[in-house]
Amino acid sequence: MACRACVRPCGSLQIRVIGDDKLGVMVESTMAGQDNDDPRKLSAMITRVSDLAVAHSVASVVVGLAAEEGDLVFPEYVGFLQSALRVEDGIFRMTRERAVLHLADVDAARATDVLERLTSEFCEEFPAQQRPSFQLRMFEVKPAAGRLRVRDVLTEIFPPRVLH
Repeated sequence: MACRACVRPCGSLQIRVIGDDKLGVMVESTMAGQDNDDPRKLSAMITRVSDLAVAHSVASVVVGLAAEEGDLVFPEYVGFLQSALRVEDGIFRMTRERAVLHLADVDAARATDVLERLTSEFCEEFPAQQRPSFQLRMFEVKPAAGRLRVRDVLTEIFPPRVLH
């Protein structure tokens, strides 16, 4: 497949642009509408949580964050969390309205304190008429938890929707 900038085939997400020096210059291109992460990243995150608990006796909390469909603040909040988290913590964007957060070396009470503090900082930095409200469920992983599976964690932090 040839891109519009040149006649040479491009087999990746990089666009080849001809510069003044007549040589091709590679420019990174992001995919439009890509608000979620690769599912392998979630598997790696849950494996890391499990390994921390089993091999190193470190408790962690996995948090499920969910917003109403079409919420415009939630993607900004998730982006803020990504920049505010510690290096050992992690975040996975499932969809535009759902994210999984891993807080290492904390219990559920401490995780609640951390999320309240980060939400307050978000509200200070991005003032709005009302405080953002998202659904939040926590799954505490204790050192004796054993091996975790992605399916087990997701069913704990994202309850099924009840349709009436």
